[in-house]
Amino acid sequence: MKASLEPARAPLPGSRAAVLPLIGGAFCLDFTNTAHGRGTADHTDNLVDYAALIAWARHAGAIGTGEADALLKAAERRPRAAEAVRRRAVALRECLHRCFLALHRGARPDPRDLEGINRELAQALPHARLAPEAQGFTWSWDAAPALDRVLWPILRSASQLLTAPELPRVKQCAGRACSWLFLDTSKNGSRRWCEMEVCGSRSKARAYYARHKGGKRGR
Repeated sequence: MKASLEPARAPLPGSRAAVLPLIGGAFCLDFTNTAHGRGTADHTDNLVDYAALIAWARHAGAIGTGEADALLKAAERRPRAAEAVRRRAVALRECLHRCFLALHRGARPDPRDLEGINRELAQALPHARLAPEAQGFTWSWDAAPALDRVLWPILRSASQLLTAPELPRVKQCAGRACSWLFLDTSKNGSRRWCEMEVCGSRSKARAYYARHKGGKRGR
């Protein structure tokens, strides 16, 4: 009996890949934010399968609906290869997260993380193309039906940000058990939260509770 490959056509239950807020300010930072709570009991990874990776890429605007459908059909034919790409995506995501976080903290990134990024970049660059548009050219990719083509725009975004003057503005959310990254574009560089209405509000609520709890004990 032929095994069913239906799970490849829709993210597994529990994945929020297709609805995650895109608050990073850069495509590669939004990609690192497909997981949160790193190093805590609340750690959650939303790239639970290849379909979730494709769902996020479509949600983030990296690929269109037609391309997403084509990749999912290819994944049905090659499930092991699709899973290998998902694992590569997760490994790349963590390399990027550690690299950006180290730079945010004023440290040098681990050479192994840079090696991981460069290894994937070397696989993506041969597919890069310049495409003409009205006022000049735009960055594009060849039409190779590759399962890992979803990684190519992530690597382009990362290479741009890592060499941009805005790099020092990459920050990590100050929220407890969050770990999301964002590009702080505020004029005074004072942004602390990925989303003020989420992590910011939770932090304020905890601080309010702590103050009032302490006040009651002192009575």
